[in-house]
Amino acid sequence: MTDLDIIIIGSGPAGLSAAITAKVRKKNILLLGQKDLSTKLVKAQKINNFPGFPGISGKDLEHAFEEHLNQMEIEITEARAAKIYDMSGTFAVQCGQQMYQAPAIILATGMITQKTFPGEDELLGKGVSYCATCDAALYPGKTAAVISYSKNEEHEAEFLAEYADKVYYIPMYDGAAFNNEKIEVVNEKPLEMVGTDSLEFLKTDSSELKVDGVFVLRESIAPDYLFPGIEMDGHHVKVDIHMTTSVPGIFACGDIAGLPYQYIKAAGEGNIAALSAVSYLDSLKKEK
Repeated sequence: MTDLDIIIIGSGPAGLSAAITAKVRKKNILLLGQKDLSTKLVKAQKINNFPGFPGISGKDLEHAFEEHLNQMEIEITEARAAKIYDMSGTFAVQCGQQMYQAPAIILATGMITQKTFPGEDELLGKGVSYCATCDAALYPGKTAAVISYSKNEEHEAEFLAEYADKVYYIPMYDGAAFNNEKIEVVNEKPLEMVGTDSLEFLKTDSSELKVDGVFVLRESIAPDYLFPGIEMDGHHVKVDIHMTTSVPGIFACGDIAGLPYQYIKAAGEGNIAALSAVSYLDSLKKEK
């Protein structure tokens, strides 16, 4: 995909609001997320503070969002951003084997609700990774484990198995199955990643899996891993009232930008982030 103006990462209320506003401002956008939008949203039984939708359920609000996207011909590209690279004047977003480029990025990934495993942070880059399709080529003849929180990520295990001799797939959901003799579904609870200078094994509640690598596939990736060096405020991306981050051209909105975690707050910030991104793009044109 070429000539993108803005890449929006996240398909919750913040990301959708940003996409809608950017489309209204006639920007060429790429919206990365899930077709079912937000797993958090659909679990909400009743939302009372979203103007115009009193007492609406999360599922019904999701349907309203989908209708709005369809009317505006905004498509969601189902891909999980694994890394953002500064390419001097533009940003490259790696999604598995695919790379997308744009001069402006809007982070709307929400907050990671799962805690990291013991040893995960210490062994990150030393056998622990967050993108199997990115690093699969490093595992020819090796053994790897995949901890996945969504059925949508099963394709990453399939791709990894094209290189690795053995893949242990540990689903944090029900119903995982593969027609691939190199992939073994392990229905055990992962507890710890063990190693000193590099990963040695993955400890579960029932066994110790000797592996060369572990891939943890959560719904989203921590922003300071996604773009190392971005200024954080605790677990949130630090932003100003314009949703501007410490990195020119990167904006953040919604839960990732701080409390309170409210759908209406996220949608409002998505609107602001998109307008700020548009202003930023206009400033780049004036400089030229």
